[in-house]
Amino acid sequence: IAVSWVVMKINTKRCQIREFHVKDLVSFMAYHNDLDWMKYQGFKGLTLAEYQQALLVVNDDLTQGKQLAVVDLDDQKLIGDLYIRQEEDVFHLGYTIAPRFTRQGYATEAVTALIDWLVVYQGARVIRAEVALGNLNSERLLIKLGFQYLTTTNQIKCYELHLR
Repeated sequence: IAVSWVVMKINTKRCQIREFHVKDLVSFMAYHNDLDWMKYQGFKGLTLAEYQQALLVVNDDLTQGKQLAVVDLDDQKLIGDLYIRQEEDVFHLGYTIAPRFTRQGYATEAVTALIDWLVVYQGARVIRAEVALGNLNSERLLIKLGFQYLTTTNQIKCYELHLR
């Protein structure tokens, strides 16, 4: 079953995963341009116009990558974001939670929901995530979700989750 990304919304107990809206950009920019917070991430330090161009484009092609907003289910305030890109039969996953929402289970909740969605609607069998050396919280999350360590190259650890 193919579901259009344009209308895609995944609801969890506390949050919703959806396309980015203009109202999300200031909050997104606040944590993505906090270079200390984003020391392990690559998508950072851009202008509002650059983020707008990257996040608000309508793109249904997962091979090009897709950034998704994670928002509070009740007030729609931005909690963090997810990234997904398909390369043949492997889905590459990325995630960031804003500093004020860390250590509250949002990453686990959102990543689990996205993985479930990928399995049901995209037929995902392998999900891969990369973690910069030293990003122990991210590594712990992947291990908790069942990802297995694969390899380390260029200061990046690669993990995979095999489904079905």
